[in-house]
Amino acid sequence: MKKERNLTNESYLQTVWRRFKRHRLGVVSLAVLAVIGLAALLAPVIAPHDPEAIAGPFGAPPSPDFWLGTDQIGRDMLSRLLYATRVSLMVGILATAISTAVGVVLGLLAGYFGGWLDMVIMRFTDMVMSFPYILLVLVAAAIFEPGLWSIILILGFVDWPGIARLVRGNVLSLRESNFVKSNLVAGMPLRHILFSEILPNTVAPILVYATSVMALSMLDEASLSFLGMGVQPPAASLGNMLNSAQSLTVLTSQPWLWLPPGLLIVILVVAINFAGDALRDAVDPKAVMEQRD
Repeated sequence: MKKERNLTNESYLQTVWRRFKRHRLGVVSLAVLAVIGLAALLAPVIAPHDPEAIAGPFGAPPSPDFWLGTDQIGRDMLSRLLYATRVSLMVGILATAISTAVGVVLGLLAGYFGGWLDMVIMRFTDMVMSFPYILLVLVAAAIFEPGLWSIILILGFVDWPGIARLVRGNVLSLRESNFVKSNLVAGMPLRHILFSEILPNTVAPILVYATSVMALSMLDEASLSFLGMGVQPPAASLGNMLNSAQSLTVLTSQPWLWLPPGLLIVILVVAINFAGDALRDAVDPKAVMEQRD
């Protein structure tokens, strides 16, 4: 009886967190992401060497002095890996933030106003989505000067169509709800209706979708940097660290040059996807209400 009373009195966020904790892989993934993120954030403090400076012998294997060895020109691999993780997380977070902001605004406008504005926005969205995604990214990367901020902006302005369509679909159903109509009758300003009434009821699916966009953005950055169209040396990136793996000699006799960045990309993407799956289950409105009833 006491447990039922506690479940009834808990807030929505408490309910979501309780449901999230039931997803063991999601909790483990969140912990892994927290550890990796903290290590990347503290890279200037915990990195043993300057990531761009020659610190030891060329292509040295792992040793007590260089835990992950050195690359072909003597730079410490551990230091470069920490800084490369910062780059990947920065690209994932900022590109996702840009694409989410663009997609949310366009989705809100298209879904709420409808008519010709909806038609224009959705036809433009369909046009962007009709291009092969990777081809669109490669063409944009070839046009603009390679670099970290170019990659962030390119990915941010390419990944928004999915979020725009998601938000539009939710707004189409919410704009006919009683609480929106009551705000219209009360004379509430448009920005209040869109951003204080409709948007909060769309945040859950946006957050879930954003996790997949973040994972995709990190993979795209690694791919572009691997091809030489992303972050440029001597700056460290997980993608350009893998660039040396094109050599058969490196693949077979120097695995410390490509195995750590390759494994880290896999761990980051898998952890983000598992955390996104757990978040999707936790914020499912029907499931949450069933647990609270």
